[in-house]
Order: sequence, then structure tokens, then C-alpha cells
Amino acid sequence: MLTLVKLGWNNRTDTERIDRILAKALVDTKYKVIKGASGFSYAMESGEMSDRIVFVMAMPENGFCPESQELMGFLMDHPNCLEGVIGGVIIDGHSELFTKSIARKLIFSANGAGCTFPGRPLVEATGSLYNFNVISKVRGISNLEAYESGVGDLISKVMEFSPVAVTDPDILVLHASSRSASNSLLLWEMINKTIGDRARVTEISLRNGTVVDCRGCSYETCSYFGEKGDCIYGGVMVDKVYPAIIKCNVLVLVCPNYNDAVSANITAFFNRLTALFRTNDFSAKKVYALVVSGYSGCDIVAEQIIGAMNCNKNFILPPRFALLETANDPESILQCENIGRRAEGMAERILK
Repeated sequence: MLTLVKLGWNNRTDTERIDRILAKALVDTKYKVIKGASGFSYAMESGEMSDRIVFVMAMPENGFCPESQELMGFLMDHPNCLEGVIGGVIIDGHSELFTKSIARKLIFSANGAGCTFPGRPLVEATGSLYNFNVISKVRGISNLEAYESGVGDLISKVMEFSPVAVTDPDILVLHASSRSASNSLLLWEMINKTIGDRARVTEISLRNGTVVDCRGCSYETCSYFGEKGDCIYGGVMVDKVYPAIIKCNVLVLVCPNYNDAVSANITAFFNRLTALFRTNDFSAKKVYALVVSGYSGCDIVAEQIIGAMNCNKNFILPPRFALLETANDPESILQCENIGRRAEGMAERILK
């Protein structure tokens, strides 16, 4: 059974569009509805929650939904409450803003509580539905029909998704850090020590400007090169990263916080991966992340990775996909409380 968690229906927001779309998408699905954060917490405490959940938010034009804030607070306070749950998110907006940012925060919070998200677990609709322009043209349907189709496909995906058991881990680790001064790489080395010989590990550095960023080729050009496992700009992405991405079943991104974002080379990796993504299925691959901030902001970087790799590139987001730490001075990661235990726990999650 599917649990539909509705947020924003009590905010005097117009829900006619999303109500109509949900009614059509759920015709052949057995489901129950929970409204608001209070209904969610009651369902958790009474054992009425199923292991398939779609969070649906009717977002007001100002972008502020108190019920979503309350729900995310509950999830952060109950870090094991969604263990074993498969999730998806639908955001119905009334402006052109906020739909993606609030969706990433919700996915981040639910994932921290143990929820697994299959690749591309988000359907977002801006007020004008302009964000469906491309898919509507490709399919020859209206923007509203594209939205309806996306909601139906997401519900089917959540109901049918089966977590992948990685029995033979082939781990690709990507970073763009200097090994001599990087707390992030030192954290990875602690994790890798626990992994040991229980998995094949390939490590690729994207440092020193070796990754030319995406220049925005046409869809046709990008697809043409992607079909060959290639990209017009070549370099380490084509020579090393593309083959390693195809081969691996687990991707670990080592991402120090640079000005509340991943580094330029990791951003270029996100963008350049599009060519390969157009012609390859990443839906059975898992993504993990190590995020180290010198001061604060680990959550912002983790949400950026969620947007790029899970919502966009179709990688599975396994429970608690990110290990988030704060360390500034070289090797200060070693002074973080219980860092050895947390590193071991991350290693076991990657191997699970």
C-alpha cells in the first residue's frame, strides 16, 4: 500500500490542479492519505505507515509551507523512523520559485531518517508549468499532460522499486582535493581502511583543471557523442571517468565545502555527465557523499549532490547517503567526536 503524505492543504492554497492529477494517477493504486506533520507523527507512532511513501506538497506562492517545516523537524528528531521506506516527492507550486529547493530539503531530511529514494524521485510543477516545456515538445503532449504523466510514472516507480543488493561492490571514488591538506580525503582514507579488500575501489582525481566544464552543446550533439560514450570536449572525463562510471555500481563523491557549494571540478563533472546519462541507465547505481565544511553548510552541499545525482542523473539515494563533518585545520577531522565509529558506519553502509 502507498502512503500519501499531503502537506499544505491547510494553508488556503489552491489545490484543484494537484487534486485532479492525483485522482487520475491513483486510480489503480491502493493508498491511504495522511495530512500534515501531526498526521504523519501519529501514523508513525501508531504503526500505520506503509513502506512506500510519496510526499505531496501544495506550495503557496510565497514558498513557505509551515507543515513541511514541521515535518522536516520531526524527521530530523527521529533519525530511524523511515528505515526500510521507499520514497518519492511531488511539489505543486504556484510561482516559478522554491519548488526544487524545498524538494531537496525534504529529500535530505527523509534520507537522514532512513528513507531510500530511487533515481529521479521528484516531480515538480511551477505555477506556469513552464518547466515541462522540453518534455512536452519531445512527447508531443501539453505541459499539463506531461505533468500528469510524470506523477503517474513516479507513483509506479515508488511502488515497484526494489532496493539493489550490491553483492560485488565496485566503488568509484571521485575527488578534486590535495591529499596533503585535505580533511575530506583523510576521511575517505579512514572509510577505505574499513572497506579493505571487501570491494574493488577505483579512485580518480579531478584536480588541477583537468575537467573542462560543459559548454552547453545542442541536444543532438550531446546525444550523438553520448551514444559513443564520448563528449566533444574529451579529456579525463572521456578517458577515465566515463568508463569508470559505466563499470561501477557505487559512486562515492568526496566533496569539501567550497563557498557553500561543491568544487568547480565536481560541478563540471555533474555537467559533463549529461552526455553519458543521455544514453546510459544509471538507475541501479548508488551514490554516497563525504562532505566536510571548514565552518558550516554541509547540508547545502549535500542537497546540491541530491539535486545533481539523484533528482537529475537517476542514481539511487540509499539511506543516510552523506557523511557530514566540520573540520578546518589540516588533520583536524581526526579530532571530530567519534569520527572513527562514524567512518566505520559509513563504510558498512557503502558495502551493504
